Amino acid sequence: MNRREHLRMLAAVPVTLSAQRAGQPANPIQLHVDLEVDPARESEMVSNYHKTFRPAISKQPGFVEVKLLKLRSALAGKAPENSTYRLLISFQTEAQRQKWAATDTHQQVWPTIEKCLKGAKYGAILYDAV
Repeated sequence: MNRREHLRMLAAVPVTLSAQRAGQPANPIQLHVDLEVDPARESEMVSNYHKTFRPAISKQPGFVEVKLLKLRSALAGKAPENSTYRLLISFQTEAQRQKWAATDTHQQVWPTIEKCLKGAKYGAILYDAV
């Protein structure tokens, strides 16, 4: 092993150790929720996400990450029909996500998002990180 390879390996060790210490799972679950947002209520939905939904979900056991993405364009294939936003929710396990969905807090904060949706409202796909 030459010096460069050795230094590159050593540089990766702190990143791996800090992720393990932080309790980050090796393979969390990720829920992708495509939202059909009423254009007249778009700013309200985004505000509710930032002020209500995100603060509530981020306090839950097993929470890893949440992001709200706005569709810009489909570069290959088709974009999801009737969806301009995607909500990405990640928990350490699916059981923890299900517990969150069953909480009184979720029952209070999800309607602040859902009331801004129209049509089919949303579609949800669950992924395992590998």
